[in-house]
Amino acid sequence: MFLAIPALLLLLPWWTLVGATSSGAAFWLGTAIFLVGYVCLPAGMLLGHGPVQSDAASIVGDTLLGTMWVLFTCSVLGNIAGLVLALAGVPDPARSRIVAIGVLAVAAVAVAWAITEARRVPRVRRVEVPIRGLGAGLDGLRLVVITDTHYAALNRLRWSERVVEVVNGLQPDIACHAGDLADGSVAKRRAQVDPLGKVSAALGRFYITGNHEYFGDAPGWIEHMASIGWQPLRNQHEIVTRDGDGLVIAGIDDPTGTGLPGHGPDLPAALAGADPELPVVLLAHQPKQVADAVEAGVALQISGHTHGGQIWPFHYLVRLEQPVVAGLSLHGERTRLYTSRGTGFWGPQLRLFAPSEITVLTLRPEAAQ
Repeated sequence: MFLAIPALLLLLPWWTLVGATSSGAAFWLGTAIFLVGYVCLPAGMLLGHGPVQSDAASIVGDTLLGTMWVLFTCSVLGNIAGLVLALAGVPDPARSRIVAIGVLAVAAVAVAWAITEARRVPRVRRVEVPIRGLGAGLDGLRLVVITDTHYAALNRLRWSERVVEVVNGLQPDIACHAGDLADGSVAKRRAQVDPLGKVSAALGRFYITGNHEYFGDAPGWIEHMASIGWQPLRNQHEIVTRDGDGLVIAGIDDPTGTGLPGHGPDLPAALAGADPELPVVLLAHQPKQVADAVEAGVALQISGHTHGGQIWPFHYLVRLEQPVVAGLSLHGERTRLYTSRGTGFWGPQLRLFAPSEITVLTLRPEAAQ
């Protein structure tokens, strides 16, 4: 699979841009370029994300992966367009060259736009969420959610500082980070993460682990987030109150943590001792954890993980694993799930038709039925 996937991503674009349109020196030059890409893509991914953890290799491999995915997608669409041209009577080689030029042009524009979207400070998305049993004192409570920041090989210190400026400008009552904080060790990424210590929220700042913490140093990141003032919720809860009314804020580990002793999600433990009359807001990194939330009677689960697909049309594959890709959804009779598209990006610095977000969830009492 490690070699087959790059071959699949490169073979169709090679045929579309080189094999069907050129000959002689142009054919061999184009083929050589694709062969270099075929070697560099898996090598960059292995050296960047394997035991070596080379940041330079990670940037090369990730960029190639994203670019090749976009080029592959455009090649699929281009060859469909080529069939339409064939039915319209456009002969070869003109037809193949029209398709090749179109694919190359659209892919170049899409990659440039996707890079711009990935690197920008996320837009603010505002959503009102009805909560059954929410007290009047908590009406209008603002939870500002960031997630999937994925601080990694590309130094995004200034981006991190600007995200904090936006979050603080929203004047959150509660700030939440729903996991996948960083890729790599605390020693390598802490400079990018540390601006989060300046986030201000009157009723608390809460953090849970995502799957990527467990690909690196989850205990280290849990300790570090606590040291900069964020409260990790590891299968536990806190009660927040305002004007005499209370709300349970609970958090559980990501399922990936089951491979580490003492880690892994435990929702019953997270809710143990909580007043059953109070509504529960649960931080759980993966949307599919909502099945347990429904059984526990959770009012709202906040998740990330999906990135909204990040690079179109990858969201179709994400949907095979997760019940929701993005947005607010209802599960069971009373449990709502908000799935963020994420604040940063993983791997390829591209976001295509899946814009990043900083989310303001405003809680409202649900009208009695």
